[in-house]
Amino acid sequence: MKIITSPKEMKEFSAKSRAEGKKIALVPTMGALHDGHLSLVDKARSLADVVVVSIFVNPTQFGPNEDYDKYPRQLDADAQKCTEHSADVIFAPSPQDIYAPDASTFVNEVQISQNLCGKSRPKHFRGVTTVVTILFNIVKPDFGVFGEKDAQQVSIIERMVRDLFMDVKIVRSPIVREANGLALSSRNKYMTQLEHDGATRIRRSLLEGKALVDGGCTNIDRIKALVINSVTDAKTRVIYVDVVDAKTSLPVSELDVGNCRICIAVWYGQTRLIDNIII
Repeated sequence: MKIITSPKEMKEFSAKSRAEGKKIALVPTMGALHDGHLSLVDKARSLADVVVVSIFVNPTQFGPNEDYDKYPRQLDADAQKCTEHSADVIFAPSPQDIYAPDASTFVNEVQISQNLCGKSRPKHFRGVTTVVTILFNIVKPDFGVFGEKDAQQVSIIERMVRDLFMDVKIVRSPIVREANGLALSSRNKYMTQLEHDGATRIRRSLLEGKALVDGGCTNIDRIKALVINSVTDAKTRVIYVDVVDAKTSLPVSELDVGNCRICIAVWYGQTRLIDNIII
C-alpha cells in the first residue's frame, strides 16, 4: 500500500490507473479509523480495482471553538488498518497542500445543509462540500463511499454531485455500531468507558421512536417528543431531534413509513454525538 501526500502525485497515480482501465473508489475520512470506516473500505474494495482512502482533518469544516486541534490524528495506526483491509493508497495531504494561503473559493449547497447539523454548525457543510469536491477533482474516482451515520452529509454530497454533473457514483454504507449499540465515531475516543455506556441511551431513544411508529403512530411531534424525553438526562443536552426524508434528509410534514429517518444530535458530557434510524 502506498501513502501519497502530494496532490500532484495522487493525480498522476489516478490517471495511470484509469489509463490501465481500472475503476477507482474513494473513501474520504478524517482518520482515526474505526470499524465503521473500515466497512467503507471493504465496500470500496468490492466495487473497484483501486481503493483510495483519504485521511485529511479538514480545517474548513470546523467552526470556532470546535475540536479541530484535538481531533485524533494517528496516521501510522490508520495505515496499518488500511493495509489489513486491502486499500491500495492512503492520500494524506496537509492543509497547505489542499488550500492555498489566499484560497477564496467554496462549494455551498444551500437547501439540505440548512437543517439538522447545519443549524448549529453554519459553515460546516460548506467545508465538507468544498473538500469533497477538491478530493474528487484530485482522485477522480468512479465511486465515492460514505457512511449513513452522517446521513445528512451523504444527502448533501449526493445533491452536489447531481447538481454539478460530477462523474462519480455515491455509494451509501450502513451504520456500524459498538456491541452496546453506540454508533461508531472517531469522537467516541473522547469518552470514558462509563460515558460510553451512558451514551447508549441515544440508540435506545431512537429504537423507542421506531417502536412507536411500528405500533401505528404517524404523528411526527409525538415521535420527536418521545425520543427527546427518552434521551434526556443530566449528562445529555439535545441539539436536535427531527424526522426527515430518508433520501434527502429534508424535514417532512407527514410520515411516509419506510422512507423517513429519525435524526438526533446531542452533547453527551463534552462530546457531540449524532445518530439516526430508518422508520
